[in-house]
Amino acid sequence: MTGFYKGTFWKQLRSACLRRDRLCTTPGCNERAVVADHIIPRSKGGTDTLGNLRGLCIRHHNQRRQGNEPRMKGCSSDGTPHDPTHWWRT
Repeated sequence: MTGFYKGTFWKQLRSACLRRDRLCTTPGCNERAVVADHIIPRSKGGTDTLGNLRGLCIRHHNQRRQGNEPRMKGCSSDGTPHDPTHWWRT
């Protein structure tokens, strides 16, 4: 953890994100959001803005840290359902 995450700016940004996203933003998850996650990581040029943050529960945050993008069960990595008869596909 870098010093950035201990600073006032980050604490205020994190707080704003978690006020906005009270529940985990992973589709189908209804757990409380406890982590302000960078959608595009800082290490890959992601910005420290509210638009680049999303609230995640600890399970989905840990899943993402392990290299697995959180997604709804039964969906591909882009979020489309595997089931060809799903109403999203019609």
